[in-house]
Amino acid sequence: MPSPTDVPPLEILRVPVLSDNYVWLMHDPASGETVAIDPAVAEPVLAAAAAKGWRIGQIWNTHWHPDHTGGNEAIRAATGCAITGPAAEAARIPTLDRLVAEGDVVRIGDHAARVIEVPAHTAGHIAYHLAQDAIVFVGDTLFAMGCGRLFEGTAAQMFGNMRRLAALPPETTVYCAHEYTESNGRYALAAEPDNAAIAGRMAQVRAARAAGEATVPTTIALELATNPFMRAASAEELAGRRAAKDAFAG
Repeated sequence: MPSPTDVPPLEILRVPVLSDNYVWLMHDPASGETVAIDPAVAEPVLAAAAAKGWRIGQIWNTHWHPDHTGGNEAIRAATGCAITGPAAEAARIPTLDRLVAEGDVVRIGDHAARVIEVPAHTAGHIAYHLAQDAIVFVGDTLFAMGCGRLFEGTAAQMFGNMRRLAALPPETTVYCAHEYTESNGRYALAAEPDNAAIAGRMAQVRAARAAGEATVPTTIALELATNPFMRAASAEELAGRRAAKDAFAG
């Protein structure tokens, strides 16, 4: 296998769908392989791949919610791709071909992604960490200045998730699945009103959104400086912040 310095970098394309979802297309120039991560719908994703001359050979799902899996069946029908997702949610994602859990490895060409279990938003939620590429796909677990709602898990679980992700190298690029940054940032300003890094980031976010630009991906370093959930000192503090964010009207 080539060393990391010999492997051409992956190309990652953002595909906006629905009202605020992002599907990510990841392409390996060396092998010609393409992966779709969390395809909510099929047609825009297939069209975006076709426009680049890419053929989707795999889908990686992070969790079962329909706005992350709704395009699975149609994309597979169009391309014959293989679909990978969390073993713990196999009953809720009937399109899965490969079931993965903590520590399993999936590949795109010579690029390896390790599966990290991050339950809380859903009971079997996973993330995909490509260490040699300093990339992590986190679904709805970590957002720019936010975290996922606790639909099927606990604040203690989400606190553990935040700690695991915080331990990744700070330069790791974080690909989340929604454009929630501006609303998350409004709460972050309320949660940490004296945090100058949040205020500075929000000025950039507001300018980007006013110009119709995306605000993700983000990085672990940026989240450590500005994300009130990643910055929570305990599960209890995260629980309080999550409840406050759920009720926040600012």
